Amino acid sequence: MFETERSIGGVTAAKGFKAANYAAGIKYADRDDMAMICSDVYCSVAGTFTKNVVKAAPVLWDQKVCYVTQSARAVVINAGIANACTGEEGMKYCKETALTVQEEMGVDESSVLVASTGVIGMQLPMEKIKDGIKHMVPKLSDTLKSGENAAKAIMTTDTKKKEAAVTIKLPAAEGDGEVTVTIGGMAKGSGMIHPNMCTMLSFLTTDVDIDQKLLQEALSATVEDTYNMISVDGDTSTNDTCLLLANGMAGNLKITQKDESYHAFCRGLKEVNESLAKMMAGDGEGATCLFEVKVIHARSKEEAKILSKSVVTSSLTKAAIYGHDANWGRILCALGYSGVQFDPEKVDLYFESENGRIQIAKNGVSVGFSEEEATKILTAEAVTAICDMNQKDASATAWGCDLTHEYVSINADYRS
Repeated sequence: MFETERSIGGVTAAKGFKAANYAAGIKYADRDDMAMICSDVYCSVAGTFTKNVVKAAPVLWDQKVCYVTQSARAVVINAGIANACTGEEGMKYCKETALTVQEEMGVDESSVLVASTGVIGMQLPMEKIKDGIKHMVPKLSDTLKSGENAAKAIMTTDTKKKEAAVTIKLPAAEGDGEVTVTIGGMAKGSGMIHPNMCTMLSFLTTDVDIDQKLLQEALSATVEDTYNMISVDGDTSTNDTCLLLANGMAGNLKITQKDESYHAFCRGLKEVNESLAKMMAGDGEGATCLFEVKVIHARSKEEAKILSKSVVTSSLTKAAIYGHDANWGRILCALGYSGVQFDPEKVDLYFESENGRIQIAKNGVSVGFSEEEATKILTAEAVTAICDMNQKDASATAWGCDLTHEYVSINADYRS
């Protein structure tokens, strides 16, 4: 009991959840660009959102559902147009989307969440959105394939779908036995990704029975150590949204306090979110590798987080990772301007990947490492820089990617 296991699938892995996809022709030709998720019953809902002062209409709509209604049945997502910086018309379109779902499914429009990703400043083609909903509702299915297709439909500049799921054994609501609780999710994000909820969209589903307040606390806590620890390009999006729906259909003893069941649920939720976050970081626009920065033996977790984020967001360091260049001075420099006070003459640095591990600096000075061996390590698809501060026992990990020529090419003509 209470052990977490990796599972297959995404948003349809948990009991009672269905998904569908459709090619509405919103911006892209010859590909799916709409997705829908629904639950067989009303769900408790939690959400975290962008900290950008400029918030897209779907963010404002979903905040009301999460914080006021606190109940949801469906989510409608479109790719291609962000519905951001669209004024009153953008909010009206959110309501029209929800009303269309109400008409097609018979659910309350206040229980419909919406999400958009794509170009900022353009208005949604509502006839295409409404048509997409009408086509998706009859196609809603609980198969793993339908969840996979939905994950593909919400991609913009992403090159890979992003799905994850775990199962947990929790006490049953009736009797002395246990039941399997599932947490699944899908996400999209490749560019405009930076800590503080990022064009990052994440949709999580679970069949756990849990108090709504605890559901929100669990999500907010795990987001801090997962999505808020990734960065692709330093730009925080207008549309960042992470939604968590819990329908209670697993039959577990309801979680009403921060007991062992709650902490087990948090561990499972963190595993799903960390998996999705790393997928986003590794699939950064134009990226060739996942760049992970581990800060160990820092004074506090907060300082460790600041230090790791400073390195993972350093353009010079990211460029060096792309060039497979063990230019460790850039790492020490990024640590130094983070705002955290430390003794640079006590810092040890390492590079690590599936190709091996090498120390590159000790006490802030080069150890005379083999450049050939370092280059070999840096050619892997996932590279880790380890920064040992040699202070106390706190640690944190941040995720990003290398900075390539292709990133500029993608973003120089994104609207075309």
